Amino acid sequence: MAQNEDNLLKKIAGHAKEYGFIFPSSEIYDGLNAAYDYGQNGVELKNNIKQYWWKAMVQMNENIVGLDSSIFMHPTTWKASGHVDAFNDPMIDNKDSKKRYRADVLIEDYLDKVEAKINKEVTKAEKRFGDAFDKAEFLKTNPNVLRNQSKIDSINERMGKGFENGDLEDIKALIEELEIACPVSGTKNWTDVRQFNLMFSTEMGSVAEDSNKIYLRPETAQGIFVNFLNVQKTGRMKIPFGIAQIGKAFRNEIIARQFIFRMREFEQMEMQFFVKPGEEMQWYENWKAKRIAWHNALGLGEKNYRFHDHVNLAHYANAAADIQFNFPMGFKELEGIHSRTDFDLKAHEEHSGKKLQFFDTVENKSYVPYVVEASIGLDRMFLAIMSSAFTEEILEDGSERTVLKIPAALAPYQVAVLPLLKKEESGLPAKAREILAELKIDFNCQYDEKDAIGKRYRRQDAIGTPYCVTVDHQTLEDNTVTIRDRDDLSQIRVSIDEVKGKLKETTSMESLLRKL
Repeated sequence: MAQNEDNLLKKIAGHAKEYGFIFPSSEIYDGLNAAYDYGQNGVELKNNIKQYWWKAMVQMNENIVGLDSSIFMHPTTWKASGHVDAFNDPMIDNKDSKKRYRADVLIEDYLDKVEAKINKEVTKAEKRFGDAFDKAEFLKTNPNVLRNQSKIDSINERMGKGFENGDLEDIKALIEELEIACPVSGTKNWTDVRQFNLMFSTEMGSVAEDSNKIYLRPETAQGIFVNFLNVQKTGRMKIPFGIAQIGKAFRNEIIARQFIFRMREFEQMEMQFFVKPGEEMQWYENWKAKRIAWHNALGLGEKNYRFHDHVNLAHYANAAADIQFNFPMGFKELEGIHSRTDFDLKAHEEHSGKKLQFFDTVENKSYVPYVVEASIGLDRMFLAIMSSAFTEEILEDGSERTVLKIPAALAPYQVAVLPLLKKEESGLPAKAREILAELKIDFNCQYDEKDAIGKRYRRQDAIGTPYCVTVDHQTLEDNTVTIRDRDDLSQIRVSIDEVKGKLKETTSMESLLRKL
């Protein structure tokens, strides 16, 4: 990670702690590595992200319903899903720094640098040729681009074969041939590549000797698959239909780092969409389009997203792509869209002895549906929003401010009500609380009367409150207030009766959902 990127992530983490978004877990006991608690502002933002996802995924799709399955599942679940035998990360250690890395990530980071060379060639050509520039033709004909693209393709092919065949020796050889160095020590002194299983195990039972070994779920998807028939029959669902779930998952990550990007306890928002075999690729493309539209509606910048197709496919998939986001540490996975085939339902049929099939009344036959999955990390989505929102500005008067330009509908508080004076005899606090009582029915509000009004504005900027309603002496005369905009600092005077309507225009969840 480049120094300035590292500094930005540290700044975001520091700001998140200072303003009640995220605290290190068990901090009074010196914390627990890669475990975090969401504070009073963080939990509000997190809940708003969940609500936006749930409403878009369930409420706006009549053929998608919700589920909340147990974290504890029968241990055979994880044998059937392949996690007991195949849920591993290929890890490699640098002997000098003693740091451990995922082998595939080291190679992918190398490929990103080669791809950056291609993008540099394109940028130079765009400047040189201007409006006459034909990007598609340039990519097909430029010798430097073709050479680098050929290099990317050959590395991807070799890496894919290595993982597919379990040839970890060749993966190490590839890392050595590419002369990939440890980012910390700068040396190329690597150990062999080894596989590490990522599941947490525990015991269930009152007496340890009699207990059964079970696992904390490493993903929420299997809770959906084992309930496929329960939901389908009780909901009288017809193919195609989906089941959505938000829940905690646990992975014993060897490398848990980069703030909340990679943790051992995290939350997923995912949907499994059951389709007729043969139609999965059509739905796979459909859900890729729908999910990127959901992201773009937030206005974090389309340039900050890109699709990345998987070369090394999971054991259950016939197609997979990531929606990557431009985090402070570069483009990384935010959401995965996978065509999971019929692997999961068939595996559970085999291990449980129960049929998990759909009877198609049109074709008069039963079949095991194929599945298209859309799975997003809630904590990563939180970090994406914080990364995009975190802004340090120098204002026209030379003063500085740190502001979180969080999408208004997701902000922890949509509005802060501020009496100009704290003194009760001024009549302003009483009037402000009267306005607050009316607004908090529709909005999450803050009331703040401490310090000068400028300081209070800065506090609200720092937690991302999009609007401040200021109650002053004129309010007592003509029932008008000032609404201050967080982003452009503009102020408008409106009657109290107009405030609710003005705020709803931009801060309601409806304003986001109507973009989809």
